[in-house]
Amino acid sequence: MKTARAVPVLMYHHVSPAAGAVTVSPANFADQMAMLAREGYTTLGARAFSAYLAGEPVPEKSVVLTFDDGYLDNWVHAHPVLAQHGFTAIGFLVSGWVNDGPVRPNTASASSNVPELLGHTESKAAIEAGETDKVIARWSEIHAMREAGTFEFHSHTHTHTRWDRVSTDAAAKRAGLRHDLLRSRATLEENLGEASDHLCWPQGYFDTDYLEEAAAAGFRHLYTVQPGTNTQHGDPGNIFRLDVRNKPAPWLKSRMWVHSRPLVSRLYLKIK
Repeated sequence: MKTARAVPVLMYHHVSPAAGAVTVSPANFADQMAMLAREGYTTLGARAFSAYLAGEPVPEKSVVLTFDDGYLDNWVHAHPVLAQHGFTAIGFLVSGWVNDGPVRPNTASASSNVPELLGHTESKAAIEAGETDKVIARWSEIHAMREAGTFEFHSHTHTHTRWDRVSTDAAAKRAGLRHDLLRSRATLEENLGEASDHLCWPQGYFDTDYLEEAAAAGFRHLYTVQPGTNTQHGDPGNIFRLDVRNKPAPWLKSRMWVHSRPLVSRLYLKIK
């Protein structure tokens, strides 16, 4: 098998008709996924991507789809499209935001009464008000996505707190982060039966304290918001991701061409 020279990791948050920051419309998301299918891309889960970073071969056209925060719209709009193409994605859960409750309808359900979705600003306000069930997928929906193979789920911490902003005291910052990471791992193990060594940094922030505490908590694959592409024998502690814009498939197709080629990707980002 001819292996990929580089594997782009795409970063999504919302797939929703409620326009706003970090949001791709359902129409553009469907267009983007259809393009990846037509072009013959293989979506990699965490285990296959980890093996690639360690030197294992993967199909030449490989990509990792990631979704941050665990928004309800991932279940309502993204999951049915991924299922249509047989794609899998990595969802990063803020474990303290997830609630219990029955599965709500999505666009593949017999019921057309899908839940109302909030824009990003409104979603943040609801979370701050403790109304996370309005905007975050429930455990039942997370289980349904896992069983369907459209998503696997990993840690985005338990509270999504920027501990460097909460305390200027280094010891207190580290203690807060340590507790956050360990609670995330415990919550995922309790509800999903497992917790991996894959962690996505809230807001992409990390420093030496963060890196040391993550390692101590058992996290080895660390996802950033830094643009770039990932190659065999790359650093699992600094995984680059590409922010996906709310644009039709041709935009993403051009970015995939660039960031599937390590040298071209580096030159493009340097010029940009």
